[in-house]
Amino acid sequence: MNNIKKESNLKSKKEIINTIEDIKMEISDVKKMQANKDVEGLISALKDEDWNVRCKAPFALWKIGDARAVKSLIEALKDEDSHVRYWAAWALGEIKDARAVEPLTKALKDEDKYVRRNAAEALGNIKDARAVEPLTEALKDKDNYVRLNAVFALGKIGDARAVKPLIKALKDENSHVRYWAAWAIGNIRK
Repeated sequence: MNNIKKESNLKSKKEIINTIEDIKMEISDVKKMQANKDVEGLISALKDEDWNVRCKAPFALWKIGDARAVKSLIEALKDEDSHVRYWAAWALGEIKDARAVEPLTKALKDEDKYVRRNAAEALGNIKDARAVEPLTEALKDKDNYVRLNAVFALGKIGDARAVKPLIKALKDENSHVRYWAAWAIGNIRK
């Protein structure tokens, strides 16, 4: 009886080790695709069943910097896993393609605060005036860092329509939001 238990435990341990090795291989495949500038392969990785792989793909696509990735990264903003949406928003902000503005403004309402934070930051990196109104709405977010990133993004965009909401942000409960709201107003008025 003990030998059967030991054999069963050993079999389970081997299955776990094999699964872990498979995951490492898939993540290493993403790194190989990045090294080979395999944009199509990385776009496919955004749809992989393993969320670890889907999380690595946006970073790799950003490093390559190919505009073909934008459409797929936009689709990744709808991924079921918040980590994937987080990295997709980040990558879109680093790529700075204006096609991402509207989807990123929708991501400002994501259920996950980290996704909303990255969406606000990404919009600031893109610097497109279409993001002003959604970012001013984000100044009402319950998360301090979403509001902070929205303030900073509005300052980077530099659109005068943001001044009035930024003046209201000078009364925010968070001192960092207030500080950067003052900076943003100054940056807009330059």
